[in-house]
Amino acid sequence: MDIVYVRGLEVKTVIGVYDWEREIKQPVTVDLDMACDIGRAAGTDDHKFVLDYKTVCVRVAEFIEKSHLKLLESMAEEIAGLIRSEFHVPWVRVRVGKPAAITGARDVGVIIERGPRPTGLPL
Repeated sequence: MDIVYVRGLEVKTVIGVYDWEREIKQPVTVDLDMACDIGRAAGTDDHKFVLDYKTVCVRVAEFIEKSHLKLLESMAEEIAGLIRSEFHVPWVRVRVGKPAAITGARDVGVIIERGPRPTGLPL
């Protein structure tokens, strides 16, 4: 199994549990690792056989902008479900960070994996 990845997708949204957080948009960052077989695309050099990372990013950003969730944990879970169902990805690792959350920390967040982990994949 191969991996298509996205690093550092940044989207502003309403996220957080405090009242003041519900009044502003804050940046969240998303990293994705998505299992897929790229053999047919590589063998034919035809884009119609790829997992289109641009389409994935547009869809994930659209979801995040409209979500207004309270928890990063919920956001990660929803993103994983969206990618697995809409893009037919058997395994996904989602990292969602909130870089403005803690003074003195560059970033905080969660990492989840959903679906059967491909064999030989490093942690």
